[in-house]
Amino acid sequence: MARVRTVRSLGVVGLVLAAAVTAGCSGSSSGPPAASHASSGSGSTPTSTAGASAVPAPTESNPPGDIPDNQAYVAFLPAGGGFTVKVPEGWARTGQGGTTVFTDKLNRVEIATASASSAPTVTSVGSEVVSRLRGQVPKFDGPKVSHVNRHAGSAVLLKYQGDSAADPVTGKVVRDAFERYAFYRQGHEVDLTLSGPVNADNVDPWRIVTDSFSWK
Repeated sequence: MARVRTVRSLGVVGLVLAAAVTAGCSGSSSGPPAASHASSGSGSTPTSTAGASAVPAPTESNPPGDIPDNQAYVAFLPAGGGFTVKVPEGWARTGQGGTTVFTDKLNRVEIATASASSAPTVTSVGSEVVSRLRGQVPKFDGPKVSHVNRHAGSAVLLKYQGDSAADPVTGKVVRDAFERYAFYRQGHEVDLTLSGPVNADNVDPWRIVTDSFSWK
């Protein structure tokens, strides 16, 4: 009987040891604890550099509408002859009927020819031409008519202001100043209309064009 009790005692001790080893293994960690992640809303916002001062735009060499002092000019002679006049070289040219137009950026030179039974006068331009332009030029204003002398002789000058046509891309409208010179000889009238922004300094270029006009 003593032998049986010894065997049982050894069995109990073995079970106790096995249980202790199992408990120790299950309580141990296989590695360090995972690092915790900070909340996305609790961190500070990085500093932005978008607010840095912008580089100022370069100053224009000429105010809008000014024709450069070094602008070259070429002679224009219509297909039917009769006269010649210098126009700025390189400007875009369009024509319809007896009217030819040269344009560049905001400036425009229009040359219109017509038959006329009598020479234009300050009175006829101030009534007939002004009345017609009021219905053609948006916001037509400030007409002034006078006689002026050019190399080709006397001409009737009509000065006025009006809005340009809207730019087809930007829709921008420019306030223009117009100078219309009416030359006449032997039943033929030639009207030179020069236009550009009211703040442009084109006195010299317009003088070059109008002084260059001559009958052939």
